Amino acid sequence: MLRFGAVGLLNTALGYTLILTALALGLGDIVSNATGYAAGLTLGFFLNRRWTFGRAGGFRSGAVVRYAITFIVAYGANLGIVIAAMSAGFIENPFVHLAGNCLYSVICYLGSARFVFVADDRDALAGTNAT
Repeated sequence: MLRFGAVGLLNTALGYTLILTALALGLGDIVSNATGYAAGLTLGFFLNRRWTFGRAGGFRSGAVVRYAITFIVAYGANLGIVIAAMSAGFIENPFVHLAGNCLYSVICYLGSARFVFVADDRDALAGTNAT
């Protein structure tokens, strides 16, 4: 759990930094947000897969698909907050993105722990063969 939290902090720091940088460059809310999340998503998958959950083997399409589904749900919730805030008049407000980022992180944590990086039949077979 600590490792997941450390990865989450790293993802959040990278993503939020890129969001603020993109906003400063005038890319607007949506492009800035997408840029930050794309970088955080990629970093999070590799770090969580290898370091947090110890999946050192090759890519498993099931994990990638489940990670993508978790991301879509989490990012949709985040984007909902950003769009709702923009509709309320909060344009290019960094606190709006921070609120969306927090919700995104909670959904990603729950999805990763319970849905994405769970042991499958190959893990069980490898454990049986190792004993």
